Amino acid sequence: NRTFWRWHSKFNAPRGREAEMRALVAEGVYRAGFEGARAFLGTAPSAPEAPVQEGAIQAKAIVARRHGGPEVLAYEDVPAPRPGPGEVRIRQTAIGVNYIDVYTRTGYFNLIQPPAVPGMEAAGVVTETGRGVEHLKEGDRVVYACAPPGAYASIRTMLADLVVPLPRTIDDRTAAAMALKGITAYFLLNKVHRLERGETALIFAPAGGVGRILVQWARAMGATVIGATSSPDKARAAREAGAHHVVKPGERSLEDQVRALTDGRGADVAFDAVGRDTFDHTVAALKPTGHLVSFGQASGDIGMRNVSAFAGTSLTLSRPNYGHYTDTRAKVTEALDAVWAALASGAISAHVGQTFPLARAAEAHRALEDRQTQGSTLLIPEGTE
Repeated sequence: NRTFWRWHSKFNAPRGREAEMRALVAEGVYRAGFEGARAFLGTAPSAPEAPVQEGAIQAKAIVARRHGGPEVLAYEDVPAPRPGPGEVRIRQTAIGVNYIDVYTRTGYFNLIQPPAVPGMEAAGVVTETGRGVEHLKEGDRVVYACAPPGAYASIRTMLADLVVPLPRTIDDRTAAAMALKGITAYFLLNKVHRLERGETALIFAPAGGVGRILVQWARAMGATVIGATSSPDKARAAREAGAHHVVKPGERSLEDQVRALTDGRGADVAFDAVGRDTFDHTVAALKPTGHLVSFGQASGDIGMRNVSAFAGTSLTLSRPNYGHYTDTRAKVTEALDAVWAALASGAISAHVGQTFPLARAAEAHRALEDRQTQGSTLLIPEGTE
């Protein structure tokens, strides 16, 4: 009554990192794969429970019991195993809340198989490293903003490759508030669309986490910034962040307001994280040969689109995936170095709009989905307040 599987992989590793990568694949990727298969297939009722791993310690975590609304998030005890080869164990002090966590919880992004811990971003202190980890040591302050999910925990054991040390000048809460959002703003402005001085950028949700950083950074790069938001309070926050102009719902459409501000020309580029409710208006607000960067869908998926319709203005449409810009340590380091430098120069600033105890993650998700947040939202594990 047993099944035996044998897996074999052959791959090229970076010079000098052969042992590390071998351990990562054999004991990290394979182990995660078998655990996923075990969870998918289910465990026979008569099968004994797996023994608790020696060296595991208990952590508090938010577990999504199933896909659904914020009510599926439960505050539970989970084990944080001793780090294996290529892994690190982190005592987390600040955890970033991002819209990708909502998509993970609902199942819109198939990133977890419940019950599982969501979350992509946190800062903390390394408490133990596994064999083959050379860029981190016990006591290092670190940050990460990457898959796989699992950040909503007081202690986490994870692959170390995309965990990076923090400069002394960056505190933990700033790091957790800025890492994922700052990296996103960096690649949107420098990789997806190379923003040029003198261009006009239309930025949605300019008072939110990513939007606020986009506004600040785009202005520092010499662009004219138009923020698109939905309330007077958020319009004020957008102007405080540096938006030259703000458009909001009213008697005139968004596109009419943008064209009035650009002498009828339209915006050069639009960064739209809203999705379904704004997509058609964004298209109409762009100049001929404009660039629509659709990087989120807070109001819902944009649905099927006929790209032939874009020929009327030679529109360029981009739909970037965060993972493709953060899948190596070199990419993450490049982006974070730019974020820390922009913070140091004053081009951008950290703004933690609200914090919640880790146990109240569901409340944080409700606030985010109801568009009641400004700036970054953090979860703080008990004992690190």
